[in-house]
Amino acid sequence: MEGTGGGGPSAVSPVIQWKTDASRRFQYYLDKTTPLPVYRWVGTLVVAAIYVLRVYYVQGFYVVSYGLGIYLLNLLIGFLSPLVDPELETSNEALLPTKGSDEFKPFIRRLPEFKFWYSITKAFCVAFVLTFFSAFDVPVFWPILLCYWIVLFVLTMKRQIVHMIKYKYIPFSIGKQNMVVKNLLRVAVAPIGTEPWLINYG
Repeated sequence: MEGTGGGGPSAVSPVIQWKTDASRRFQYYLDKTTPLPVYRWVGTLVVAAIYVLRVYYVQGFYVVSYGLGIYLLNLLIGFLSPLVDPELETSNEALLPTKGSDEFKPFIRRLPEFKFWYSITKAFCVAFVLTFFSAFDVPVFWPILLCYWIVLFVLTMKRQIVHMIKYKYIPFSIGKQNMVVKNLLRVAVAPIGTEPWLINYG
């Protein structure tokens, strides 16, 4: 009995160790792509193109594509939405700057760019794998799904734009960059020999 009980963990241990090592290695390479957004998105476009070609070649799996489109739309809304919805926040402190004199507050997304990219790439990979299983090739009239998705996209984006206009925010932090550029221009046009603390950065 004792020998049998001791053999279980030793048999499972190599599998767990291999899974842990693979996960760490994958996370290592994933972290190295963080400062390379252009290359990441180019890779995602390549994966998306492969998926589109696959669906076009087999002429099927439209339900999978529809589900993928709904999931991508949900990710896009998270990417464009603030971390804390000002409509639901009851605190007196303003979460987003509403006037030019307000202190600069960067836009914090509900879904960060890296997670947005990773989720999209993973979704295309999963959808691509599903196209090799005939059980997911449900016969359907795809123009109806396409029209329904377009209507859903328009209505969802319209609601999101109305929300942006109502609370006066844009889903991109450009205020800080503009201020830096303006300050650099002030330094560039200042007379030679002017001390930095004498330049008006306001």
